Amino acid sequence: MAKNNTIEIENDYTPLTYDPQYILMVNRLKKYFPIKGGMISKTVGYVKAVDGVSFNLKRGTTMGLVGESGCGKTTLGRTVLRLSGEKTGGQVLFNGQEVYDLSAKEMRALRTKMQIIFQDPFSSLSPRLPVGEIIGEAVREHGLVPKEEFNDYIDRVMDNCGLQPFHKDRYPHEFSGGQRQRICIARALALNPEFVVCDEPVSALDVSIQAQIINLLRELQEKYKLTYLFISHDLSVVEHISDSVGVMYLGNLVEYGTTEDIFARPLHPYTEALFSAIPIPDPDAKMNRIILKGSIPSPANPPLGCKFHTRCEKCMDVCKYAAPEWTEVEDGHFCACHLYNDSEAQSRAEAAAKAAVDAGGAEEEKETAEYVSRKKERAEAARRG
Repeated sequence: MAKNNTIEIENDYTPLTYDPQYILMVNRLKKYFPIKGGMISKTVGYVKAVDGVSFNLKRGTTMGLVGESGCGKTTLGRTVLRLSGEKTGGQVLFNGQEVYDLSAKEMRALRTKMQIIFQDPFSSLSPRLPVGEIIGEAVREHGLVPKEEFNDYIDRVMDNCGLQPFHKDRYPHEFSGGQRQRICIARALALNPEFVVCDEPVSALDVSIQAQIINLLRELQEKYKLTYLFISHDLSVVEHISDSVGVMYLGNLVEYGTTEDIFARPLHPYTEALFSAIPIPDPDAKMNRIILKGSIPSPANPPLGCKFHTRCEKCMDVCKYAAPEWTEVEDGHFCACHLYNDSEAQSRAEAAAKAAVDAGGAEEEKETAEYVSRKKERAEAARRG
């Protein structure tokens, strides 16, 4: 358990054993951002952007990551790549190496194997550099190819991404949105990565260009045996490109499984509500839309128990006080919901709920006693004065 300015953070997890079939293994990963307050900037709380996420990603596959805005998808992707400072807790194993145990020199070498494609292609490209320099800057910095082969190598990378050699001398503002995203893809692939985080790479593009970029990503994956973590709000795109899907809510992964299982048999009530919003291309078809009440709670002050219970139609008493366990409900299909508790898990949940109720009652009694004491002190001071 970590302790920072009297604010305690639980960091309890069972260390993973590396399995070579997985390029990425994430175990109880946490990323909290401190909330500062007072004259001395004391830490008074944390924004729990990523709160105990676990999953394994097989080599050469694509994992889709979906969820509402603000649920922690992008922060999870950046934390996996060690782009958001130090983690708060958990493990990130890339090819069996703990990413956060590496030195600066070792991390620099690993950067070529882990890349990211950002959401907004225009803001992620330097307006002062021509495209050839944008793509080749990291290649030159890491010394991936001899100097005499540099230009030919950049030409090949650009050609693989649908760009022409004469584009090298142009600047980002001279390209369309789709072409700028191709530049971002070329910049990532120029380093010969094994793993790429695609952070909503098509959300800023129109539908026809989206299809071109998605097909390009699939072709490059087949050609170079790439592994993708594909973050998106477009569930149809995720279903098309992904081999597995994870559903996030308020910093937690609430469901994970193969794309076929997730879309055919969603288990978690939040996943059901999310998928009910997928439009059906049939004007006569009736949509059984599930409308969630209220708004997503603050990650700085999440609800006790299951974080989704404030908006869930299937909420039970145990959901309000005990967090659900991460359970393999079906083969390869995981879910965190009390609806799928076995007898042992249900007993543990009920015991945790009772402890939470008792602790809450004790805390309430303590606050009441302190209030009464302060009131007596003020009355005594007023009588003396």
